[in-house]
Amino acid sequence: MTSYLKTTPDSDGFFGDYGGAELPPPLIPHFKEIREAYGKISKSAEFIRELRYIRKHFQGRPTPVSHFKNLSDICGGAQIYAKREDLNHTGAHKLNHCMGEALLAKYMGKTKLMAETGAGQHGVALATAAAYFGMECEIHMGEIDIEKEAPNVTRMKLLGATVVPVGFGGRSLKEAVDSAFQAYVPQADKALFAIGSVVGPHPFPMMVRDFQHVVGIEAREQFEEMTGDLPDIVAACVGGGSNAMGLFSGFIDEDDVALYGVEPMGTSSKLGDHAATITFGEDGDIHGFRTLVLKDDKGEPAPVHTVASGLDYPGVGPEHAHLHKTGRVTYTSANDKEAIDAFFALSRHEGIIPALESAHAVAFAMREAPKHPGKSILINLSGRGDKDIDYVVEKFGIGEAD
Repeated sequence: MTSYLKTTPDSDGFFGDYGGAELPPPLIPHFKEIREAYGKISKSAEFIRELRYIRKHFQGRPTPVSHFKNLSDICGGAQIYAKREDLNHTGAHKLNHCMGEALLAKYMGKTKLMAETGAGQHGVALATAAAYFGMECEIHMGEIDIEKEAPNVTRMKLLGATVVPVGFGGRSLKEAVDSAFQAYVPQADKALFAIGSVVGPHPFPMMVRDFQHVVGIEAREQFEEMTGDLPDIVAACVGGGSNAMGLFSGFIDEDDVALYGVEPMGTSSKLGDHAATITFGEDGDIHGFRTLVLKDDKGEPAPVHTVASGLDYPGVGPEHAHLHKTGRVTYTSANDKEAIDAFFALSRHEGIIPALESAHAVAFAMREAPKHPGKSILINLSGRGDKDIDYVVEKFGIGEAD
């Protein structure tokens, strides 16, 4: 059987009908340079050896898989497990691709890293990578997210990054991407735009998935060692979708493993109250690639809402749009209340404070476990909740989940 990962995307960066690279003329040669450099370096023993060294001796990989016994007992039905990316250095899965992108930049002779960030985890991870490799770092972040994620803003600045507040439009993740791309154009000769998810023009959806593949590889081996079998259900939250593609990639060729992506339903299904792009979106273009997009009545990317800043995006990775269309992955959702309840439940019953993004996957597991007695559910706990504590306590208190 031919591996899905070996054949997807095609040479033009398309996952079926989605992906590609639609770029303004000044950026075409720079993305061509990135594509060619990654194609060469990703097969280099020297590059792979250095990346493996970084993962083991700097990031602290492999991260473990944990059995949530207490939560499983409370929910009843399936046994719940989690891949613990919250224990990766900097507290989320984002460092997996940031160290890879920074290493690529080093091999290309770049001296600066640039990016957008929503919840700040990608920004912190890229600032960490820049510090490690001795590079400059510039992070664009929406003013709303700067207010919500103040601890991560402080971390980025402590790590030496320049944080650029974005105050136009919705002042959130989409606008941060717009701002970062605009600032990148005149700096492209010296800088690498290190996109923070499986989104953007080719080769980034493929490249970020490849760097995140380590999550799926580890999780598969660890789960089999713990249980003697593969999980029945594998799930992860989906905004852009990098943590989900990392986990899914370890099981994508296993027809007996059901894959679920959990989108943010926010406060209602009304446009502007959620960020459930696959559930309600339509084909369109955003930030240089073809995917599913939430659109307003003018056909432009719509305003979105979710309690989790890292999921606050009106598009989705093109590979997720493709996997939805083929039916290989089932996309569902969790709303703000379910995510907050899961945030408190995991904190109180397992001693783990999850990121609000990851809490969407926890909410899915809590909801689905009673329906599947005798089965197992593996989620990606993609980040820890230190960044969210102040916001949660201010908005929701510290009481028990309902």
